[in-house]
Amino acid sequence: MKRQSIIAANWKMNGSLSLISEMVSGLNQVQLADNVNVVVCPSFPFLTAFTYAAQDENLQSRIQLGAQNVSEHQSGAYTGEVSTQMLKESGVNYVIIGHSERRSYYNETSTLVAQKVAVALEADLTPIICIGESESERESGQTNQVLSAQLQPVIDEIGIEKFLDVVIAYEPVWAIGTGKTASPEMAQETHQFIREFLAMKQTDVANKVPLLYGGSMNAANCEQLLAQADIDGGLIGGASLKVDEFKVICSTAKGYQ
Repeated sequence: MKRQSIIAANWKMNGSLSLISEMVSGLNQVQLADNVNVVVCPSFPFLTAFTYAAQDENLQSRIQLGAQNVSEHQSGAYTGEVSTQMLKESGVNYVIIGHSERRSYYNETSTLVAQKVAVALEADLTPIICIGESESERESGQTNQVLSAQLQPVIDEIGIEKFLDVVIAYEPVWAIGTGKTASPEMAQETHQFIREFLAMKQTDVANKVPLLYGGSMNAANCEQLLAQADIDGGLIGGASLKVDEFKVICSTAKGYQ
């Protein structure tokens, strides 16, 4: 089964106009394998600037723009929120939804995540749905239970068929920003479980959903992680702020699975 390979950069609350210029220039030099899609997700104020920078380098067909969050509301008295239409007008194609930091710091529930996925799909945005377990949940053998509980509300909200239009990023919470990384074997085992969980609903859909790994992937470990059968790419945090390192990860992605 052929699946798209995606390398997505989550800059979180980092970055600058100078980093945008440096990143676009650097990615212009990268040779991407067939079927590899690079997505860069800067903070909201930098979305339009990134769009213009990519256009200046004629890279808009090779680099997709993503946002780090979106409101479940279309408009209204929601100070500080950003709607799907605003993202579309800024040139956004992808949106990260349900990152562990949003779940933890801002109390976003899996039900809210499901609602955001639904509005993103309605706007023809591709959601990158983040799921993952804490260290204590991993140690107590609850990983599969946690991931299932995070995915099921989304399935209930949009239906399994719509998963053809989403991306899932598995991010073990204990490996985000800590320097800890799941071993390639551990990461593959968990990605395989995610695909098997989806397959219990619809096998054809499960085989086509891109699954990304997002726990401290970097230039040193990306080759082994990306070589795993069910890992189709990465959601990159800290390493995506280092242009030379991010270039290595992008060029390592293998494309057709």
